[in-house]
Amino acid sequence: MITETEALTPTTSAATDDVIVLDDLHRSYGLGERTVTAVDGVDLTVRRGEIVALLGPNGAGKTTTLDMLLGLTDPSSGSVRVFGQKAAQAAASGRIAAVLQTGGLLSDLTVRETVEVIASLHGRAALSRVPDVLARADLTQLSRRRISKCSGGEQQRVKFALALVADPDILVLDEPTAGMDVTARRHFWDVMRADADAGRTIVFATHYLEEAEQFARRTVVMHRGKIVADAPTASLRASLGARLLAATLPATGADALMATLGATEGVTELRVDAERVSLRAADSDAVASILLNAGAHDLEIAAPTLETAFTALTED
Repeated sequence: MITETEALTPTTSAATDDVIVLDDLHRSYGLGERTVTAVDGVDLTVRRGEIVALLGPNGAGKTTTLDMLLGLTDPSSGSVRVFGQKAAQAAASGRIAAVLQTGGLLSDLTVRETVEVIASLHGRAALSRVPDVLARADLTQLSRRRISKCSGGEQQRVKFALALVADPDILVLDEPTAGMDVTARRHFWDVMRADADAGRTIVFATHYLEEAEQFARRTVVMHRGKIVADAPTASLRASLGARLLAATLPATGADALMATLGATEGVTELRVDAERVSLRAADSDAVASILLNAGAHDLEIAAPTLETAFTALTED
């Protein structure tokens, strides 16, 4: 487990750039022996323009944390500040918006009517943004379709459009691409990257580890209500998994090579299958040199994945 002092925490910046501050956040449900702690002492600061992935197994506390961030649930103790305001105040002012798994849409309205109704609650400026919002959510061609005729992925894109109409400074996304096809997911994240580059802050919870790996610049891992890692995504991935190496054994000297590899510090999962040796190594450069100098060939080296890190952090 990576502790707070050990985590590869992103470089801190000026306090004025801190748009989300969670301080010793706790949330429990039930009483007495039936008390269930969903969030257990979460400290988290998010800066303007960051794309932060929130990962964790079911029951880790991700959704409860997001609910408190949005003012939908009050913390049992601790505090939530969004631009220095209480969460509910920031949500009411339109500075923070969300795409959530829960919450339905009115089936009899068209896509455009749905977006226009929500936009009208935010004033004329929001109404004028409706055509652009529909385009950014890739809904222009579906604008006359009734919600009842939209697929699950299309309805998720409608929720995305609803979150954009207020032009929020922060977007909170809970499994945002659930139900979307590959093309829609790619378009969605292209828009999100552009928004982050323009200064919008993105916080999203996802079960798609490849999504976090490709699109999040920072990853926060939760387990049993606590943050167990908080680091730049690439650093987190690299810090918790040795590289995987595979090569074809030489025609001669294979036994000696295997003995050398077995005695090399940091080598694990060493095995041979059909004259191909595979292993994990903390120092992949040194092990690659051993293999090549011994006459091994067709060398392959694979970097650790975020899944490797996630599994290491959340396994009991």
